Amino acid sequence: MKVQIRVVPKASKVRVCSFNQGLKVYLNSPAAQGRANKELIEVLSVYYNRKKYNISIIKGKKNRDKVVEVDGVEKNPLLSKASSK
Repeated sequence: MKVQIRVVPKASKVRVCSFNQGLKVYLNSPAAQGRANKELIEVLSVYYNRKKYNISIIKGKKNRDKVVEVDGVEKNPLLSKASSK
């Protein structure tokens, strides 16, 4: 499954929220030297309950807006919860 993600580095808390058609992920790490990307993969692996090697950044490695591929997941759980209410 491909997911559009907006990353907010250097946030006070790590959290995942719905945002337009994808997710908005707040990270503690700064965007320098790929640290935010590494933390993003760790956060998404916990969020989707997948191993880190099942998650890869397809587009936007040096940008806040990213497209991430998550193997083995059919739907975004946060977006499906929001649409069912």
